[in-house]
Amino acid sequence: MHRSAVVVVADKMSLKRPFIFANAVHMALCFFMLTMTVAWHRDLIQTGKLVSNVSVVIMYVVEIGCLLLSVLGVVGACTGKRWCLILYATGMAAASQTIIVRTALSYQDVYEKRVAREESKLLSMMPLSGTSKANRTLLYSIQQEFECCGLIEGYKDWGSSIPASCNCHYPGKCIRLRGSATLGAPKNQYVYQEPCLPIYVSELKLAFSLGMAVQFGSGVFWLVLLVMSIKLMGQIKRKQEFMALLQSNRYVPGAF
Repeated sequence: MHRSAVVVVADKMSLKRPFIFANAVHMALCFFMLTMTVAWHRDLIQTGKLVSNVSVVIMYVVEIGCLLLSVLGVVGACTGKRWCLILYATGMAAASQTIIVRTALSYQDVYEKRVAREESKLLSMMPLSGTSKANRTLLYSIQQEFECCGLIEGYKDWGSSIPASCNCHYPGKCIRLRGSATLGAPKNQYVYQEPCLPIYVSELKLAFSLGMAVQFGSGVFWLVLLVMSIKLMGQIKRKQEFMALLQSNRYVPGAF
């Protein structure tokens, strides 16, 4: 068997192509998540929603870091440089173990604290008739997005000044105000019947659970990439040793 034939057979049995493909998928996912984070961050700034700057920075660091790690892994696989794969494996090991352990151990505690914090933040806006302009802007966006009105008792929370974001055009979700129902309300005005607090908290719980599931799934995927990189490093080392053997004096053309 000729030397080139040996190389071709070795390449077909290698994890190189599956590893590159998996990292290409990972890079696409990281880029998509980074794009979504940028759009989400821009939306937060425009709507005046309050989110910890630390959380936003962590999301950027994790997404950009994982994107760069995949680039490093692909370079290592294409060039056969084991030091690139060693750095890649080290980064993936740290990232996967950190996110899996952190998600598993802190899920309940973080879940309860975040939901309670958001709920307390909304309740602190009561009474709505006297809340600040920034809070009004936030509440208007919540009412429009979730098709609700007020926080606890529906439209009554707004007193005599029911905002336009409470106006309802869907019969199944509306309640009609008959003029005397509240001071200053137009006659036969239709507003959303459901208060926003239960709906908002429910959606927050769902979004948080999905977010934690994505984090845990990402950790498992990174663990798979870590195992693939370790096996690929072993294959590259064996291939290099075999090629060195073929280059040595012990290689005799036509011996096979």
